[in-house]
Amino acid sequence: MKLLRVGPAGAERPALLDQDGTLRDLSALVDDVDGGLLADASALDRIRAALAAGVLPALDATGLRIGPPVGRIGKVVCIGLNYHGHAAETGAATPAEPVVFLKAPDTVVGPDDTVLVPRRSTKTDWEVELAIVIGRTARYLESDEQALAHIAGYAVAHDVSEREFQIERGGTWDKGKNCETFNPLGPWLVTADEVPDPQVLSLKLWVNGELKQDGNTSDQIFPVAEVVRYVSQFMTLHPGDIINTGTPAGVAMGQPEPKPYLRAGDVVELEIEGLGRQRQALKDA
Repeated sequence: MKLLRVGPAGAERPALLDQDGTLRDLSALVDDVDGGLLADASALDRIRAALAAGVLPALDATGLRIGPPVGRIGKVVCIGLNYHGHAAETGAATPAEPVVFLKAPDTVVGPDDTVLVPRRSTKTDWEVELAIVIGRTARYLESDEQALAHIAGYAVAHDVSEREFQIERGGTWDKGKNCETFNPLGPWLVTADEVPDPQVLSLKLWVNGELKQDGNTSDQIFPVAEVVRYVSQFMTLHPGDIINTGTPAGVAMGQPEPKPYLRAGDVVELEIEGLGRQRQALKDA
């Protein structure tokens, strides 16, 4: 299934995109697409049954905002330097273990919402990423099979980053990763049964119509199952938590001088095979 949330920011309602591309209202069945729903197999079964029976009312998508596909996110865990090509372009050594950092949930916005270039920013960068959405509480998982069984689905994430704040201002990466609007998510949460192999997905990103990133999850240093298993050794993952799994080569930081960092007025578009497409216009904060 393709689950999503539509409507004004802070007042989204649950919806589903059917196989014909028609938007369907889930409000009569569930309150929201969130961790509570994703952990409730019977609720998900009711949605599937209603979809099969053809009783879900259609929604007019004209002018309807698409919000983040998951509400009430507990935490956003991110994996840095997780593609061989990206590590190489930045001159970083291949990590021996996953590089883990956190983004605050309030960085998450809809897939087509405005992205704000922070004040005094000169190095705002783009990163298309595969996002994992957790569906079952995960702690101390022991195998890849267990890890995959705890995944509710996948989504497109844009891990926007300010490289000066991240690298040149002291401390950890948090300063360059947690600016407002720095994690567009969606448009859909595609349930795991529709993504049989998350390691064969194409990822692409364009800036002002120019292709900048053209990668594949097969280039990940630590694949999806290993990421979930590994992270569960250090923190408890709850239903509705998000894991951004890293970006392929092609970011501004990895390009020759003058590096083409983002500015107000730029338009970024990104997509992952089978998971949908995003489009953000950038403005000054």
